[in-house]
Amino acid sequence: MKTLKKLAATALICVTGTAFAQQATVKGNIKGLGDAELNFHYYEGSEAKTSSVKAAGDKFTWTAPMANPQKVTVMFPKRAVWLFVEPGNMELNGSMDSLNKVKLTGSKIQDEADAYNKLLEPFSAQEQPLYQKYGKVSKEEQLALEQKLQDIRMQKRAVANKYIAEHPESAFSLSLVTDRAGMGEYKDIQAVYDKLGKNVKASPEGKRLTERLAILKRSAIGTPMLNFTQNDTEGKPVNFSAFKGKYVLVDFWASWCGPCRAENPNVLKAYNKYKDKNFTVVGISLDDKGDNWKKAIKDDGMPWTQLSDLKGWKNEVSQYYGIMGIPSTLLVDPKGNIIAKDLRGEILNKKLEEIFNN
Repeated sequence: MKTLKKLAATALICVTGTAFAQQATVKGNIKGLGDAELNFHYYEGSEAKTSSVKAAGDKFTWTAPMANPQKVTVMFPKRAVWLFVEPGNMELNGSMDSLNKVKLTGSKIQDEADAYNKLLEPFSAQEQPLYQKYGKVSKEEQLALEQKLQDIRMQKRAVANKYIAEHPESAFSLSLVTDRAGMGEYKDIQAVYDKLGKNVKASPEGKRLTERLAILKRSAIGTPMLNFTQNDTEGKPVNFSAFKGKYVLVDFWASWCGPCRAENPNVLKAYNKYKDKNFTVVGISLDDKGDNWKKAIKDDGMPWTQLSDLKGWKNEVSQYYGIMGIPSTLLVDPKGNIIAKDLRGEILNKKLEEIFNN
């Protein structure tokens, strides 16, 4: 932990101190890369950017304006790699057959991230055999498995909470909160956000996180569900107020989303079990092609109300709630208030049993 504190203190200089280099340069040497093209996704201040680099003989050089450390996504031909890049010169070494083991040197925040990830290795070791059994066991075993995975996630979250509290001005701590805000619950994100220092909150990423929190607050537990209107599969407008008086699972999904399609049979079982007990499902599709949307509904046998504006990720309801990953759900009570978020699998079934069998 002493080493981690030292690394975090060093990373603070990158956030709050005067940067001598206002650009980042990454020189890469990835065995087996050949002359492939790479895409880098990053930020210049508040603006999201994408730049391409053509490798030559396994080597490449990427340079971008950068005043603050940030998490950069590098799209290799077959997978993405996330790196913590900061102003200055860095080197990336590794092999195409093991991109999960690439090594970035010259970045103090990456050193901090690597040290932190070692703290999580015992938890990851516990998760791997559980994921191998996922979906291959009985209902009772599946529920126990999902609860065990949830317990491990909570233990990992406790490690993160402690780290953030001990390193409030670390750019890596800021990244931990940002990652959690991707699909997290408002109350939880706000609690760790409050642990961050004023300097990282004032950074470009800190400002983006502040804006993200304002969006997440819209789906906070106890908040009224947006009274939206979208068209059904026949093009007829449906207003959410039509479902008031029922428990409603608002299900964000899409025909092209593998995990969504895998979850649909579970949602169907829940619908059939409780549809006569004041429960229904409302699907909101992030499709942009009507034919694909309608075919998936038919193929998966989903009899509940399906809505979409066919704007893909720009669906107005999903944008209002800041949905960044699907499947994603909001459970709404008969008064129209959100009472749970992102329920799926046996955890969804357990929640519904608590509601309808008590």
